[in-house]
Amino acid sequence: MKISVIVTTYNRPDALKRVVDGLYCQTCLPHEIIIADDGSTHETRDMLESYTRRTDLPLFHVWQEDQGFRAARIRNKAILKSKGEYLILLDGDCLPSPHFISDHQALALHGHFFQGKRVIVNQKLADSFTQEDIRSFLNLVKHTFTNGISNSHHILRIPFFPSYTVKKQSGIRSCNMGLFREDAVAVNGFNHDFTGWGREDSEFVIRLTRYGLKRNENPFRAICFHLWHRENPRTDLNRNDYMLAQAAQSANYFCKNGLDTLTKSDLQPEKE
Repeated sequence: MKISVIVTTYNRPDALKRVVDGLYCQTCLPHEIIIADDGSTHETRDMLESYTRRTDLPLFHVWQEDQGFRAARIRNKAILKSKGEYLILLDGDCLPSPHFISDHQALALHGHFFQGKRVIVNQKLADSFTQEDIRSFLNLVKHTFTNGISNSHHILRIPFFPSYTVKKQSGIRSCNMGLFREDAVAVNGFNHDFTGWGREDSEFVIRLTRYGLKRNENPFRAICFHLWHRENPRTDLNRNDYMLAQAAQSANYFCKNGLDTLTKSDLQPEKE
């Protein structure tokens, strides 16, 4: 099964580099990495230049002009670019564990999407936290006791622990989510009406559920490590909450302003 990893980023090349490095040293490599860049300056492009020339694992940089927080649209541009049968959505400040891809692949199930878990890397540790920390269980235990990380029960990897279906709508985070590409296309991807931080991923999942998918979770597999950052401005959250409530009451799973509003020209490099 071909897997495309879509990594959303905005002006944090130091964290993104650690994420990309983590994807290149997986126990099972994906088919491709697509950086979904919501308008970063040239520092991100410059950092990625050496990766885009690699042939062992293709990496593509999909960019759009900075017009504020438009995560829904840039994720859709990355989906349009992707060639994998299965998509893993990851944020550019979430470092993958070494078995991240192999776990997602093992847990992929038709008729379901997978909501992954995360360990929180706290402020005092975020700038220095690397793959070396993730690969050392002793380091992770030490960081747990020094309050460098929280949600630390997820540091245990239990390969035989089964995934399970949940019905709740809370706890949706597209910083670690897996689904079949055909299902994302069937609901028309993310809704471009969601601008500004918040709720675009929850609304996406409401429509996936309406389409008929079930939500699977596993607390001990496919874990990422989320680096601390300052909260994003939430100036549009009330409007987004209203649109989320409207989606919850609707019988529709296909959004009007989504993936099909993009064209092949949207994949042409925009001027940075």
